[in-house]
Amino acid sequence: MNKMRVVIALGGNALQQKGEVTAEAQKAVASKVGATIARLSQKYDIIVAHGNGPQVGNILIHEETAATEAAPAMPLETAVAMSQGQIGYWLAQAIDNAFRKEKRRKKVASVVTQVVVDHNDPAFKHPSKPIGQFYTAKEAVRLIKSKGWEMREDAGRGYRRVVPSPQPIDIVEKKSIQTLVESGAIVIAVGGGGIPVIRTKVLKVLKGVDAVIDKDLAAERLAELVKADIFVSVTGVPNAYLNYGKTDQISLGVLSVREVENYIAEGHFAVGSMLPKVQAVARFAAKKKVGIIASPANLERALERRAGTIIQ
Repeated sequence: MNKMRVVIALGGNALQQKGEVTAEAQKAVASKVGATIARLSQKYDIIVAHGNGPQVGNILIHEETAATEAAPAMPLETAVAMSQGQIGYWLAQAIDNAFRKEKRRKKVASVVTQVVVDHNDPAFKHPSKPIGQFYTAKEAVRLIKSKGWEMREDAGRGYRRVVPSPQPIDIVEKKSIQTLVESGAIVIAVGGGGIPVIRTKVLKVLKGVDAVIDKDLAAERLAELVKADIFVSVTGVPNAYLNYGKTDQISLGVLSVREVENYIAEGHFAVGSMLPKVQAVARFAAKKKVGIIASPANLERALERRAGTIIQ
């Protein structure tokens, strides 16, 4: 009997709890995630995607503060690749360890993943995604002149670099991921939204670009390409909500794609927070599939349609 194929997108802060940023603290959280994934793999074929916001931010801080002429800072797209290796290692090890504790064996593979974007995407002319550390106004001016960065003031906390956030078009390693899943492996892929790449106009070769792809949109694109049955965006709250955080907050349960599109048009979901998650799961559900938003604690029940926000 064939299992249902599920793509699970973990939030960027999923491995950081109570602000703990050490490797050991994040590995401890990964071990809990790994146990959940191992358990779910008995019922489902699983592909895990993940965010990388806190981790890639820390990598950039290290790169920028330690850079010298002999060892210059790596570009953003390479920092994304570094974060994929880091988080993929933690998760793959945690899942493998969970299987060994249960005296079960299953293949686990972490794939460094490139995601193709359009070099004509409007996002390249309108950078909007803040990354890295905060700078003073004086430092921001210096970085604009010396590195050509676009800097923007961020909520009174200082200035941050902003980069484009283009739409994902294709996934370079999709066939390899598909083959791994069909072989019975749990696959970790499109970490941090994937390494953003374009294909050059003449030779159509791949070239990395400094951008950040939304991880939910990239994970949804992967779910389409590998013909998943269910796409889940795992976040810090049990459901999507109307009037979130207000006295008249309403938890959203089972919804149609049309209902979600209406809520999006009415501006119910915060940009940079719940909006891309809702957009991604609705986009997947529109393909006559099932899209889910759920918290880590409710993930198993949500896959059984007993918790979370279910869009179908």
